[in-house]
Amino acid sequence: QFKLVESGGALVQPGESLRLSCAATGFTLDYYAIGWFRQAPGKEREEVSCISSSGGSTNYADSVKGRFTISRDNAKNVVYLQMNSLKPEDTGVYYCAAPGEPVPTCPMAKHYGMDYWGKGTLVTVSS
Repeated sequence: QFKLVESGGALVQPGESLRLSCAATGFTLDYYAIGWFRQAPGKEREEVSCISSSGGSTNYADSVKGRFTISRDNAKNVVYLQMNSLKPEDTGVYYCAAPGEPVPTCPMAKHYGMDYWGKGTLVTVSS
């Protein structure tokens, strides 16, 4: 059974860092582009970042560019989201997602749609 599990969310102060992890079970991530999304209270879910299956291509929302870094370790079947210089507006539930088929690039994943989602991990940035 395909499953994605996020971890690493916490309550932190502005300016601090967190690293989120997205672990896959039931399938290998090697051939999948993976995206990180977030949903703030009262807002729609938005894409934060995406990484190609090889890790060679990444993209970021303008709001997190220069602060967040997405990476992956295919040997460990995990995708990470390093978040630095966190701001209160980064608060939300963070989800990782994969397309339903082994699609290697982010544009293709966006085209086909993300079918597998984790349950999310809560990040709260507050003083």
